[in-house]
Amino acid sequence: MRTSLLVFLVVLVLDALGSGAAAQVVAPTRLSLDEARMRAVEASHRLAEARSRAEAAEDAVAVREASDRPIVALQGSYARTNHVTEFVVPTPTGRSRVLYPDAPDNYRTRLDLQWPIYSGGRTGALERAARAEASAASADVAAARADLRLEVTRAFWALVTARATVDVLTRSLTRSGAHLRDVGARLKAGVVPPNEVASAEAQQSRQRMLLVEAQNQQAVVSAELARLIGADLLQPIEPVEVLDLPPAPPMPLASLVAEARAMRNERRSLEHRIQAADLQRTIAEAGRRPTVAVTGGVDYARPNLRIFPIAEQWNDSWEAAVAVRWPLWDGDRTRTEAAQAGRVADAARQRLAEFDSVLALELQQRRLELDSGPAAIAAADDAVRAAGEAGRVVTERYRAGVATETEVLDAEVALLQAELDRARTFAGVRLAEARLERALGR
Repeated sequence: MRTSLLVFLVVLVLDALGSGAAAQVVAPTRLSLDEARMRAVEASHRLAEARSRAEAAEDAVAVREASDRPIVALQGSYARTNHVTEFVVPTPTGRSRVLYPDAPDNYRTRLDLQWPIYSGGRTGALERAARAEASAASADVAAARADLRLEVTRAFWALVTARATVDVLTRSLTRSGAHLRDVGARLKAGVVPPNEVASAEAQQSRQRMLLVEAQNQQAVVSAELARLIGADLLQPIEPVEVLDLPPAPPMPLASLVAEARAMRNERRSLEHRIQAADLQRTIAEAGRRPTVAVTGGVDYARPNLRIFPIAEQWNDSWEAAVAVRWPLWDGDRTRTEAAQAGRVADAARQRLAEFDSVLALELQQRRLELDSGPAAIAAADDAVRAAGEAGRVVTERYRAGVATETEVLDAEVALLQAELDRARTFAGVRLAEARLERALGR
């Protein structure tokens, strides 16, 4: 009775442990490449930072647009001064009149107007420069989005490759185990020497080690992809893409270069910043021209110093003026600022020229990578077929007693390597496609 009860309790504990372990297993997230890209765009902090910078640049445009509008301000102040001796004069009637009273409490309110109506082109140039910088910031956002898409693509295909590697090594380990059992049976039958079993065990151990490394690499790449899409790092991801689609043939280099120059957001950003740099030179040169501004205001003060004689009572007054300022000599400051802005614009143009030269080289490299894709895939397929056929022949010869254990192990290693090379080749072609798309700015 006690034995039956003990067995029953053990079964219950094991069942509870099994249920707990099953509950801890997290279902993998099935994800396509397009879904991974969309989720990464929504979750990227780097892209959010670029958007914030672009929005700040748009706000700077609004600031520049408002700089040529009138400014109306309401001012108020209170000042306490020391006591003074009143200035009093007699009048014909015999009564004294205070011309300057002792008024230690001074109150002043003012409705002030400032309106710059001509700045020598400086205000308009500042506004256009801000618009160019905002356009460059928007292009930077698009470029950051393209970089993120490429990074997600690289991680996605790395995960596909890692999963394919794990699958290949798992199947190879299964074959190695079957071969080891076969060798063990032959050893018992006295057909093979003991070193044949040791060689098979060594081969199986090596494949087990490679499988552990591949599984670890798969976990690392999966965590990297999870980070990019904003998921939990421990959440397993199952890519739904397959490595069996042929690459599309690339266009001629001249067409690729023309498309990339028209589409690359990095190039657009450089062009906008060149425009902004040229406008900075215009802004600096505007310092030689006169500026005109309209000013005015209404004062309501106690005492009001504009009204004579000064009286310790509330009085109002107003003013309107046109102010003209024309710098005649500024110590050569305007010329040097314009020269500095010109150097910045020249540097930006050189950077654009360097970008164009590197762009053509990058497109040629990506085109060659993709152009060699079909041949590489065909070669990888041939290698797998040849290695599989060679392994089959060697296995049959080994079972017939005319091949050695070393030949069988070499054939298994060759097949394993061919299958791994095929998986890497397909992923490499897919990554080359993504790099070409990135280089084109699509």
